[in-house]
Amino acid sequence: MDTERFGRDIEKDFDIDDPAFNENFYDVLDTLVARCPVAHSKVGNGYALINRYEDVRRAGQDWQTFSSAKGFQPNRPEGLPYLYPEESDPPYHDNWRRVLSPYFSPNAVKGFDEQIRADANDLIDSFVDRGECEFISDFASELPGRAFFKNLIGVPVEDLPMLVEAMETGIYGPVDKRAAAFGRALGYLGEFLARRRDEPSRGDLVDVIAAGVERDGEPCPWEDRVSVITDLTFGGIATTTFVMAGAMLHLATHPEDRERLVRDPGLIPNAVEEFARYYPPVVALGRTVTKETEIGGHRFKEGDYVLLNYASASRDPKALDNPAELDIGREDILHTSFGVGPHRCIGSHLARLELRVVLEEFLRRIPDFSVKEGTTQEYETGVLRTMTSLHLVFPGRRAGGAGR
Repeated sequence: MDTERFGRDIEKDFDIDDPAFNENFYDVLDTLVARCPVAHSKVGNGYALINRYEDVRRAGQDWQTFSSAKGFQPNRPEGLPYLYPEESDPPYHDNWRRVLSPYFSPNAVKGFDEQIRADANDLIDSFVDRGECEFISDFASELPGRAFFKNLIGVPVEDLPMLVEAMETGIYGPVDKRAAAFGRALGYLGEFLARRRDEPSRGDLVDVIAAGVERDGEPCPWEDRVSVITDLTFGGIATTTFVMAGAMLHLATHPEDRERLVRDPGLIPNAVEEFARYYPPVVALGRTVTKETEIGGHRFKEGDYVLLNYASASRDPKALDNPAELDIGREDILHTSFGVGPHRCIGSHLARLELRVVLEEFLRRIPDFSVKEGTTQEYETGVLRTMTSLHLVFPGRRAGGAGR
């Protein structure tokens, strides 16, 4: 029974913040997708959880019925400001995406390759001769922030730890501390944006955000612009870490796959898609139902709150064969790790580049590594999921010559 396995009835009494979900992540996901198209929660005001691929895809594309305008977190903490454009609907959402998207396009992201590769090698330099690293603190929590700060908004890299801590507390911390944590990030980034607004234009992403867009025919409020830079920063530093760490954990424990990628780096882009599917950094994001509708055999009424379970949708056997297996050679990889519909992750091309560079550079310089004996991996799970520790060991020597 579920209550014996998970400590609660996950079909009728699900809780995304339950430590048992964190500890039994894949087991819970597979149970839900196999038995329960729509699960329910009694926590707070209650919410539903849509679990199967086609249902998640349908709801994600139908923004008119499943609105983002009341936020992506269930039982939203009091005082937590909305993050735009993520927590908005068209046309306002589209006004922002229209001006932001050029900076995240495949062509724009290609130009970041050299800088991201240099940063990856700088981080590897810091531990390659030690013969071991704690991959999260030494690498995976650092590189995404560097990539975003250096290439897109120009925030000082030395302020990255403070922002990472604020963002993580805002998602995984005690509910009564989340709003204050997000407030710290908003305050810092608001001051940064105000300074840039008063400087000569550089024609970059920050200038576009500071200029704003129209909302209801008028210039949008300053607070919305601060919200946008916070949302982008949050997405840029809080998601890729889990995929990165998951990929390294898999390769550390599956030497045949690691050796395969070392021999043929051309397989890495496909492996990146499979790692993103298997290690979903975004577990589930919320929507508010705007009118009576049916999905997954359940009837929803106006005002109901639902979570689109991207993590389980990527493990639906009706969408792909053997979804519980991680197969770096898998063809036609269907997943929802970057979301679906108009709110699909704007930074997906940047995330893919970061992951590809990490695998290429780490495997080039440290082709042989494993998990340190006696250590375990630690995780945190809510609407997002992350790995907080991963100890790796390897021969303490430089492989493949210098970094660049």
